[in-house]
Amino acid sequence: MGLTDYLVIGLFIFIALIILVPVLLFIYLYIKDDNQQQHSILRNFPVLGKVRYFTEHIGPELRQYLFNGDNEGKPFSRKEYQDVVKAGKYKERLIGFGSLKDFEAEGFYIRNTLFPKLTDEMKVDNAEKIKTRVYKIDGEGLFTRKEHNEEKLADPYYLKDDDAVVLGESTCRFPFRVKGQIGQSAMSYGALGEKAIQAMSKGLGLAGGTWMNSGEGGLSEHHLAGNPDIMMQIGPDLFGVRKPNGEFSWEEFKKKSEMPQVKAFEIKLAQGAKTRGGHVEGEKVTEEIAKIRLVEVGKTINSPNRFYEFSDVPSMFDWIEELRSVGGKPVGIKIVVGDMDALENMISYMKESGKGPDFITVDGGEGGTGATYQELADTVGLPINSALPVVDEMLRQYGIRDRVKLIASGKLITPDKIAIALAMGADLVNIARGMMISVGCIMAQVCHSNTCPAGVATTDKKLQDGLVVDEKMYRVANYIISLREGLYNLAAAAGIDSPTQFERKHIVHKDELGRVSPVEDLIIAARRTQLQKESMVE
Repeated sequence: MGLTDYLVIGLFIFIALIILVPVLLFIYLYIKDDNQQQHSILRNFPVLGKVRYFTEHIGPELRQYLFNGDNEGKPFSRKEYQDVVKAGKYKERLIGFGSLKDFEAEGFYIRNTLFPKLTDEMKVDNAEKIKTRVYKIDGEGLFTRKEHNEEKLADPYYLKDDDAVVLGESTCRFPFRVKGQIGQSAMSYGALGEKAIQAMSKGLGLAGGTWMNSGEGGLSEHHLAGNPDIMMQIGPDLFGVRKPNGEFSWEEFKKKSEMPQVKAFEIKLAQGAKTRGGHVEGEKVTEEIAKIRLVEVGKTINSPNRFYEFSDVPSMFDWIEELRSVGGKPVGIKIVVGDMDALENMISYMKESGKGPDFITVDGGEGGTGATYQELADTVGLPINSALPVVDEMLRQYGIRDRVKLIASGKLITPDKIAIALAMGADLVNIARGMMISVGCIMAQVCHSNTCPAGVATTDKKLQDGLVVDEKMYRVANYIISLREGLYNLAAAAGIDSPTQFERKHIVHKDELGRVSPVEDLIIAARRTQLQKESMVE
């Protein structure tokens, strides 16, 4: 046979394969689907039913990238996500042609003044510049983008010394003084991989005037990598401050309190969606994790949902007093507001006893990064904008607001949301998922599965290869600096010279009909609803 014959035969085989392979595949799938007993759709509509499952599988990605509007999507809209990315990568918040916000929807608004503060009238400490890196776009086509990062000296937007927020000012040998109002919320090593923790640690250390909460998983070397100020969290499982038998270890606690980086301790009573005891599979308890948490290698951990060290408010306050006495540093509690009577009883006892925490972290029910059950995530606990003003008001009513600082936590990832929280009573704000986005999180919502494709919420070494610490650390620093700068912009618009001066009078709530209400009305309404529920129960 000649070359022409071979080409004809080859072409014939090629065409046959193109036709036969799909036909054979179709027959195989048809028989397989028709004989399976798990899915009724596939039994009734073999092969075609697969289209339904395929589109359902890729639905989240299609909605996130193609079909959702800029202000749609949960837990964060596309716009909110991009706000964080642009602040971290480009240190950029400028927009053109107006806001994309839905002004018909209800929400909180900041009341601007007729005569805003000038830049040189603001109480801001920009004396010491921060050496960071930001991206510049060189060119952008339909399928390509050329950009480079370059060094930049950035204003840090620290608070003036006399505006600094101080935790434990009159109760501790070593009060914690903070010159920025925004820090990182609790995220444990194990929930996030070491590279994500290191990038955040170095970024926060570079930004300064902030803090990093260790999360209840104990204090790791990765948290200390950038030498930021640390708020060490202690959960009911006592990771990092426990004896081999699971009891609290005063010796280990004293070691942690003597570390200069550790500035405060936070006792976690509850956390957003995770109002339950923790669970760590034995296979995830590596030698390193075991050493940090002071647990046994390879053994599954089921943590209690409450501390054994105390069972009521008086015994909790006694324990706090002892922790403060031994450690010499501020001790706070982290709560989710639900039972307002229980909250009021605690605050009443604070007034009566003169004891209590140096700060209260009010966590909204909107969290978070850790695994939890759907019913807890959807329903348990009040969202931050409902909970925060209630706690603030109770502390004022009992005359002890000046004794305790409030830290707000719950989807507060942009300057306007932070300013509203400050106006509602917060002194400081914690952010978790905004930090995750700044180190590469794409909101894949698989934090609990150890398969995070961005290498953030995973300990998988291969997946973590995508996360470059020395690149992402600058995004964290830029994000924090941008948030602080945005706060000063909003403060100037409200006619005050520092974001520490935000009060309830600086914000209003607008409902869907355009009616405007002060925050006081919302507090009264919340209290009235609680009393009505109690009277119905009685």
